Amino acid sequence: MLAQTQRQTVEIENAPDKPRRFVFVLLENFTLLSFAAALDCLRLANRMSGRKLYDWRLIGEGGTVVRSSTGTAFHLDGDLDELRRDDTVILCGGMDVQDATTKKMLNWLRREARKGLRMGGLCTAGYTLARAGLLDGKKATIHWENHDSFSEEFEEVTLTKSVFVIDGNRMTTAGGTSSIDLFLQIIASDHGEDLASAVADQQIYSSIRTDQDTQRLSVPTRIGVRHPKLSQVIHKMEANIEEPISPAVLATEVGMSTRQLERLFRRYLNRSPKRYYMELRLQKARNLLMQTDMSVINVALACGFASPSHFSKCYRAHYETTPYRERGAHAQRLSV
Repeated sequence: MLAQTQRQTVEIENAPDKPRRFVFVLLENFTLLSFAAALDCLRLANRMSGRKLYDWRLIGEGGTVVRSSTGTAFHLDGDLDELRRDDTVILCGGMDVQDATTKKMLNWLRREARKGLRMGGLCTAGYTLARAGLLDGKKATIHWENHDSFSEEFEEVTLTKSVFVIDGNRMTTAGGTSSIDLFLQIIASDHGEDLASAVADQQIYSSIRTDQDTQRLSVPTRIGVRHPKLSQVIHKMEANIEEPISPAVLATEVGMSTRQLERLFRRYLNRSPKRYYMELRLQKARNLLMQTDMSVINVALACGFASPSHFSKCYRAHYETTPYRERGAHAQRLSV
C-alpha cells in the first residue's frame, strides 16, 4: 500500500475575504481538456493554499445539460442569468463553435460585458467573443485550426499565434493544455509565483509557457525535417497563401537554385515544391469552407486561385469532391 505523503501548504499573503468566482460557460461540443485543465488549476490552488481562494459555477444556454465533444454530459448549475460585477466569465468552446454561438448567447455576453466583467475564451471560444464584438481592437489567439477563418472574418482583431493572450479584461487561449498556462498566470498574479509553481508541480507540468510562446510546433519539428533552408521556404509558403510565391523566387530568397530546391523537397517530403504549396493552399481552403460563410469565389481568392473553375479542379483532384459538395456535406453532417 502506498504511503500517504505530507502535503505542504503554500502561505498566502493578503488572502481575500471571499473567493474569486469564475463562471464557466460551456458551449455545445466544448473541448473537455481545455475546460478540465482550467478548472483543475483553481481546485489545486485552493488545495495547496489550504484556503478557498476560488469558486466556480457551470452555466450554459438552457441551464440543464451540455455535452462536450467527447459526448460526455455535464449538468449545469444554471442558465445564462445575470452575474455579479466581480465575476470572471470563461467561455469554453470546441467543435462547430459557429453553431454554438447563438443569438441568445451573443446578446447575453454583450449585456454582461457592459458591467465591465473580465471575460475569456478557451480553445475556439475566442470566436464567440469576437462575434459579440468583445475583442475589437484587442489582441487574441485561437486554436491554430481556426486561425485562417478567424483572420478572414474578424479583421478588427489582432490575431496572434501565442498559446494564450491577456489584453486588458479579455483573455483567450489556443486550446488544449494552454488553459493551464493562462490559469497559472492568473494564480501567480492573484497570489504569487510560489502558489502557481505549487499548482504546476501537482499537475506534473514542468514547462510553464508564457504569452510569448507559440501554439504550434516549429516547422522542422512538425514535418520532421531539420534542413534550415527547407524550413525557411516552408515558412514563407505558409505566410503567403493568398499571393503565392513561385518556387524560383523562393529558391533565390534562401540562396539556392530552383533545381536544388526541387531535390530537397523530393528527398525530404517526396513531392515537388509546387505540389507541397498547392496542398497548403487547399488545406486552408477546406478550413474556410468548413468554418466560414465565405462564398466559394472568395475562398478561392483568399487561397491564391485566379478563378473558381481552377480552384474547383484542383480541389477535386486532391479531395475527390468539389468545394460546393464539400460544404453541402459538412452542413448535412451538422444538421444530423
